[in-house]
Amino acid sequence: MPPDARAPIAEAVRRFTPQASSAEGRRAAVAVTLALRDGQAGFWLTRRVPSLRSHAGQFALPGGRLDDGEDATAAALRELHEELGVRLRPDHVLGLLDDYVTRSGYVITPVVVWAGADPEPVPSPDEVAELFWIPLTDLDLEPRFVRIPESDRPVIQLPLAGTLIHAPTAAVLYQFREVALHGRPTRVHDLEQPVFAWR
Repeated sequence: MPPDARAPIAEAVRRFTPQASSAEGRRAAVAVTLALRDGQAGFWLTRRVPSLRSHAGQFALPGGRLDDGEDATAAALRELHEELGVRLRPDHVLGLLDDYVTRSGYVITPVVVWAGADPEPVPSPDEVAELFWIPLTDLDLEPRFVRIPESDRPVIQLPLAGTLIHAPTAAVLYQFREVALHGRPTRVHDLEQPVFAWR
């Protein structure tokens, strides 16, 4: 991906009309944080520390619950700074993707942001066990869609970081790939989480 990757991604996200969910649930936001590293476009993926109260040890994008008075953009930027030490302004935001409703009672709004060239994250040891840099080209690996007896919806698995990433993170990244990299307005609300992530 050339260093001018921002422009086509920004245009694709701008053209996309995200679907907001009216479902009941705790509102949260995640940051799909794009950057250039040694001239290659990619994003950061974290593995949560085992001591967290919810979704401990799982792979995730930087994010968390909205504070009182916050919108999704403000929450995503705040959580990005708290988790990775990367401070961005609202004008770094390229746009939103569809809300994803989780089995554990969250309504997650993905916020796509551009962090520029060679930012240096400083992960918070209280929240981040591992930090992974994922080149955008890795999203070209085809996802798996697995059937489980507990649901009539397919479980999505993305092969990233040497493992399989599940929804909600996999659903968000799959939609990002489809919308921003391939120009396809793919919806992901019908993609299921694995049973271990339902709590």
